[in-house]
Amino acid sequence: MTALSQLTWITSSYSGGSGTECVECARVESGALIRDSKWADGPIVRVRAEPWSAFVRSLRQGDPSA
Repeated sequence: MTALSQLTWITSSYSGGSGTECVECARVESGALIRDSKWADGPIVRVRAEPWSAFVRSLRQGDPSA
């Protein structure tokens, strides 16, 4: 796996504008990694490719349960 420092982390467009609610994700071969941008060295959630794709697809379709 790629070293965390070499990943491209993207801040969610759904994050709050106050800077207190930022979520970042990085795509990896197996799916995606998610972290709190205020705590970059904190815990990271790993999501496999299939559920991540389904989640992103539901967001694009405006599914409020996503």
